Amino acid sequence: MANFYESYPTSWQTVKRLFSYLKNYKTILLLSLTMTIISTIMEVAAPIVMGSILNHVQSAMTAQTSIDFKYVLQTALLLTGLYILLALSKIVVERSLVRLSQSLIRIMRMEVSDKIKKVPLSFFDQHSTGDLLSRITNDVEAIGRNVQLSVSQIVNSMLMFVGIIIMMVFISPILFLVFFITVPLNILATKIIMGRSQKYFRAKSERLGAMVGYVEENFTGTDLIKAYNYQDQSNEEFRAFNDRLFDVSYRASFMAGILNPVMTFIGNVAYVLIAIVGGLLVVNGTIMVGDVLAFMQYSQNIRRPIDVIAEMANTLQETIASSNRVFQFLDAPEEVENTSHRIEGPIEEIKLDHIGFEYEQGQPIIRDLTLTVKQGETVAIVGHTGAGKTTLVNLLLRFYDVTRNRILINGIDIRTVPRDNLRSFFGMVLQDTWLTQGTVYDNILYGKVDATEDEVIQASKQAHAHHFIETLPNGYRTVLNEDATNISQGQRQLLTIARAFVSDPDILILDEATSSVDTRTEQLIQQAMANLMKGRTNFVIAHRLSTIVDADKILVMDQGDIVEQGSHKELLAKNGIYTELYNSQFSE
Repeated sequence: MANFYESYPTSWQTVKRLFSYLKNYKTILLLSLTMTIISTIMEVAAPIVMGSILNHVQSAMTAQTSIDFKYVLQTALLLTGLYILLALSKIVVERSLVRLSQSLIRIMRMEVSDKIKKVPLSFFDQHSTGDLLSRITNDVEAIGRNVQLSVSQIVNSMLMFVGIIIMMVFISPILFLVFFITVPLNILATKIIMGRSQKYFRAKSERLGAMVGYVEENFTGTDLIKAYNYQDQSNEEFRAFNDRLFDVSYRASFMAGILNPVMTFIGNVAYVLIAIVGGLLVVNGTIMVGDVLAFMQYSQNIRRPIDVIAEMANTLQETIASSNRVFQFLDAPEEVENTSHRIEGPIEEIKLDHIGFEYEQGQPIIRDLTLTVKQGETVAIVGHTGAGKTTLVNLLLRFYDVTRNRILINGIDIRTVPRDNLRSFFGMVLQDTWLTQGTVYDNILYGKVDATEDEVIQASKQAHAHHFIETLPNGYRTVLNEDATNISQGQRQLLTIARAFVSDPDILILDEATSSVDTRTEQLIQQAMANLMKGRTNFVIAHRLSTIVDADKILVMDQGDIVEQGSHKELLAKNGIYTELYNSQFSE
């Protein structure tokens, strides 16, 4: 995974793939390009029309005849019409490109959101959450913004550059040769600066992701940072991330910003040379003043498309860097689904057949674990931290797949069934309560989206949550804020139990969650859990051994293996690891 994530496709591959997103917006793109061509023609034509007025005045003064003000007025009106048409075409272009870019952003964010649900859980173990957030927000936004700027400006600049070159040659080949002397300098400067800026834009995107990840972690743990007086150290760590980002951002911005002054200097040199040579040609009668002024205006106007192309080159580097980061995530390996079998309820037997598992190759977490659980049994899993309790649950739910042998449910290898089919038989109440930002009703409904209102209320009553919900300002329609901090820890836990009730699972996974609540709330939670476990197959990750004395089977895990198993009385009689754990919790 790591090697894949560090790979970068070529710039051309990235640009080609990016523009493949625009194939569904051909009409908008065609309209934008058409109006860009029209606006470019207007811009190229304006100086020569303006120059014709000066040529007419010069000719009248040279021949000592009267100025044809009707011709001057008509030409001025034509020039005004050109500028009006230019403005209207640019409005259409900008409106079209805004729609195009925002549509692109919407599509890419939908793809990233969909991809998040398809990558294996191991992917998130190996990559920073903040970096992934940066890809879905900053990088996608940068792509949309830059596409909006680039599509019209690059086309406009290239057409304008070609059109101005044609008009300059038409006006005076001699002056064009004078101007052409400076073109190689422009090309050389652009090539050198672009070559150095690309690596800085790539590093900028990566370091921005790292900083967003750090900030996200610190916002989540603000209370702990303050509780442990870690503010100064946290500020130092943030300063280090910020300084590293500043370094590459400064270099990227400097390389992008230095191009324009260099181009301006080269353009001013050309302007001076044209003015000198043009003046000499006017004195010799080779060219008219209006044509020289038009040529000088063209020489200034051509700087803009050159500047824009140079600026867009830097923008393109940023776009490619951001696109690479988004595409790398979209190309990440997905969970492999095997749909050759389906599990049909009820769940009669769960069998772990000498399974082995390792997160990293060569470092086994579970070596050889065998277990058979019958319908309706309650299995408690105990052991020291790191013994493999949570890993076992992750394997049952196929958050990870076993690396050796198999897990069978009703005699079917769970790797041969769709994950949604497997997980539809499971309900979970974990130590870390997870509630969404929404109403209490919606959070309970999360367990079964098609549940009726009566089912939701009944589930709440069974979970001993109905009473406190009714005391909330808007009852079941009370909106929980971010992290559900407007209700207590115990109330949050009761809602997760109600959510499990409404899902009515065959298999229940419980991770005791009463350590941070008061005695009265703990009793309610224990009663609710006892109600929830009735008639189901239960896996209980036990922290307080006093809560599992009635379990049908207790598994004592150590370094990924079951070292003891049996009932509470049987394990105490063995006077082994379980006895040691049990006595340690009740020692004076």
